[in-house]
Amino acid sequence: MASNTYAVAVIPKILGNGMVLQREKPVPIWGTATVGENVTVKFNNQVKKATADVSGKWEIMLDPMPASATPQVLEINGTNTIKLDNILVGEVWLCSGQSNMSYEMRKNSKVRRPDTTTVNTPIDELDKAHNPQIRIFLVTQHNLRMPDSTHSGWDIAEGTALRNFSAAGYFFAKNLNHDLHVPVGIICSAISGSRIEPWMPTEAFDAIPYFKQNNVKVDGDPGKLYVNMIAPVAPYAVRGFLWYQGESGAYLGETISYTYKMEALINWWRQIWDDKDLPFYYVQIAPFYYSRAKSNITYSIYTEPEFREAQTMALKIPHTGMIVTTDLNDSLTNIHPAFKWMVGRRLELQALANTYGKKNMVFSGPMYQSMEVKGNKIILDFKYVGNGLVSHDGKPLDYFEIAGSDGKFVMAKAIIEGNRIVVSSPEVSHPVAVRFAWTEVADPNFYNKNGLPAVPFRTDNPLKFTLTAN
Repeated sequence: MASNTYAVAVIPKILGNGMVLQREKPVPIWGTATVGENVTVKFNNQVKKATADVSGKWEIMLDPMPASATPQVLEINGTNTIKLDNILVGEVWLCSGQSNMSYEMRKNSKVRRPDTTTVNTPIDELDKAHNPQIRIFLVTQHNLRMPDSTHSGWDIAEGTALRNFSAAGYFFAKNLNHDLHVPVGIICSAISGSRIEPWMPTEAFDAIPYFKQNNVKVDGDPGKLYVNMIAPVAPYAVRGFLWYQGESGAYLGETISYTYKMEALINWWRQIWDDKDLPFYYVQIAPFYYSRAKSNITYSIYTEPEFREAQTMALKIPHTGMIVTTDLNDSLTNIHPAFKWMVGRRLELQALANTYGKKNMVFSGPMYQSMEVKGNKIILDFKYVGNGLVSHDGKPLDYFEIAGSDGKFVMAKAIIEGNRIVVSSPEVSHPVAVRFAWTEVADPNFYNKNGLPAVPFRTDNPLKFTLTAN
């Protein structure tokens, strides 16, 4: 017989004062209590009842609600009463990854000002931010482990709380609030230097046949961060996930194995949230001198583009989207590039187009689709051409290379013809392949007219990625 471990109703720390509840979806409220205890939850004219099970756990599901910027009280009654105040209803996203996601707003304030700076520069955002419709929750390795009788943790995105919060996550939220006109809640669970493996348990890898079939050892402490920083957030209702991680994977020289690790992560998170369609939008890593790193792994100028290729392959996973950052690092010795406001904005474009159904929204730069050889030229077709292809700086297109059957790539001339690119070189009379931005230092000028940079690629991509049947 189970012991009565819990004397009163207790809720997890992620449920607290000032939180944003997800609109238009069922919203779970959960916790623990004495075995058999009746618990009542009241919110937004809803009254829901539950009984603590034999392990002392209880959960109710609030019916879907429209967005509301009017603060309300959520009341939980068992043998005790918990009142959570200042609750809004809107959009909720979870952002995670390593240091470029955790990169704080206080660092954003110290970014070198571009020459085009104005009085409204995002660098000054920390001084201006005061929007009670944007709420933030910063997860640490310790703060979700135990309930909190003060029910704190959610904050308005301003002041000290915002200083220590993810810049990319905040700017995503700010843009979303501006464009959707609803409250936005952002939960950030990110750790500097973390690999992808700690963000999911070993079972996530077990569900992907690739690792066993190819005898790929999974190390890197699977589950280490997941246990305290992701699992306790579920099943808090969210609209989707934002992911900015991969620098550690590039340092490990990973390629297709990382794509399968992304699949393992995405599938597992969707499983614990019980929604196989939750969107997952992620950031392709920015240019950096990986080749200069000292390690027992051999690096080259191609280490990073090969890793980015693996990131691009993950777009085959349903309900995913990727943003490109080849133009967002002004110092190749800095693995933490500035311009996080652009990262937030580009992630939001993915969400607006693919989650919120905004029509005619251009959410990606040009992405290679197919090629055709014509004589001594290769003609390339692209998806996401938007309002047309363009050289961003008006100069000839750069970072295009072409090769014949010998596999020797040389710099190529690339010309825009309509929505296609024609690539050639006098050194290659019978071309078979093209690659673009295929070096760690590439900051190409190939964009669409909507201001989004093209996705790096090679037409002879050797990687094979097979989705796991779910």
